[in-house]
Amino acid sequence: MNATDRTPADLLRSALAADPGRPLVTFYDDATGERVELSVATFANWVAKTANLLQGDLAAGPGDRLALLLPAHWQSAVWLLACASVGVVAEVGGDPAGADVVVSGPDTLEAASACSGERVALALRPLGGRFPQPPAGFADYAVEVPSQGDRFAPFAPVDPDGPGLSVGGEELSHTEVVERARADAAGLGLGPGSRLLSGLGYDTWKGLSAGLYAALAAGGSVVLCRHLDQLDAEGLAKRTEAERVTHTAQ
Repeated sequence: MNATDRTPADLLRSALAADPGRPLVTFYDDATGERVELSVATFANWVAKTANLLQGDLAAGPGDRLALLLPAHWQSAVWLLACASVGVVAEVGGDPAGADVVVSGPDTLEAASACSGERVALALRPLGGRFPQPPAGFADYAVEVPSQGDRFAPFAPVDPDGPGLSVGGEELSHTEVVERARADAAGLGLGPGSRLLSGLGYDTWKGLSAGLYAALAAGGSVVLCRHLDQLDAEGLAKRTEAERVTHTAQ
């Protein structure tokens, strides 16, 4: 990655320029058997569409706060980078009542209803599928995002030193996210081509870094596993070999 990258969105742009075809996020859900692999280009396209939805349809801008009520999931990673692209503060597990926008999975809809602003729901079904019946009071992400533009340009520049991420009671600027991700990548020994397998949740910085930011900062990729505890030792060993995993965070 470039030394001048100061936001997570900058890291993604550099990754896209360097090698758009390489894997960036490989997602497993061991409760359902789902596997999804996203190249840098495919991931960046999802981010662009989501950022356009966030900035356009949801009217969110720099400094607005988004309560992200999603588990460790490839779509959660997309939302994190979309927020960084627009300049919206992603509050992982944040209070919907105090947020301008809430993004909820299927299990947190009741809590998410406390948001008086825009509400978006994700079914978290395989291949990004929609809800069979859209939740009342929510826009269905899978319905709204496909028609969004494939390129994104922010209406206002994102301040790298402005607030970017809130997790575990700590708020970080966009620059601090990048700096911490780089430090974590170095500590783990990650570099270009590294494949980091993570079974950690997204409710802590450690989980976010292992499940997205550190690999992105290093020019590597992540094998993000939800419900990894349902996989036995033999299954984990097979996955590690099949996915060419070089590092593990659990």
